[in-house]
Amino acid sequence: MAVHTENGLRRPVHKGLWKKCNACQHIIYNKELKENLMVCPKCGYYFRMTCPERTKQLLDDNSFKEYWPDLETVDPLSFRDTAKYPFKIKQAKQKTKLPEAVISGTGCIDGKKVVLCVMDFNFMGGSMGSVVGEKITRSAELAIKKNIPLIIVSASGGARMQEGILSLMQMAKTSAAISRLSEKHILFISVLTHPVAGGVSASYAMLGDIIISEPKALIGFAGPRVIEQTIKQTLPLGFQLAEFLLEHGFVDIIVERHELKNVISKIIRLLSD
Repeated sequence: MAVHTENGLRRPVHKGLWKKCNACQHIIYNKELKENLMVCPKCGYYFRMTCPERTKQLLDDNSFKEYWPDLETVDPLSFRDTAKYPFKIKQAKQKTKLPEAVISGTGCIDGKKVVLCVMDFNFMGGSMGSVVGEKITRSAELAIKKNIPLIIVSASGGARMQEGILSLMQMAKTSAAISRLSEKHILFISVLTHPVAGGVSASYAMLGDIIISEPKALIGFAGPRVIEQTIKQTLPLGFQLAEFLLEHGFVDIIVERHELKNVISKIIRLLSD
């Protein structure tokens, strides 16, 4: 990338300094974008957040303690499409600097201890395989053990096809773990970010005591085009967007990113004290 100086000369710009908004095409200084919680200052478009960015946004400074960072997936099916599954995992790790599509741990929100799970869509589309399911399950069990709220921030395209039935069984496994939270009367807050689909939307993501969504997040099981082709009907305007789900009772509240920590903190104080 290059920019034109006042005398007309082209000057190279270091990679990573600027980012173009997908909505308004505005060029944003990366530092400014991060300070604005990855929200375009021009039009309000929401960029995806990484796991470190999300934990920093939600938790008190220096309060996050990660659990089970060494859990790694295997290749149970010796799966190969355009590339072997282990190679795709290696690429995702290099891209995101994460061991898997979710990180789990404990931290504090305005001094209140919580268990937090954050998914990263940049890691193979945030897909749920055996490790993601195991971390979500262990996090629910940890919340029960410590008697503190569980918060899961979801961003996922669904189950990870490279693990076959082992991936699909995580839907039942995580749902069962969440049901035990309910039995123990422990608060579970589910935060939906763009997008939440497939097996994740059909399991723990929609089982929260309180379901929060960021604005304009796409939430659903199958994509709108697949549904239209199946039922042979035109879907309503805004179908599967957070605002549509709020109107039809599938989401409890839509919260702007800058207000998310404050709203979660208030919910915790109201429902878990």
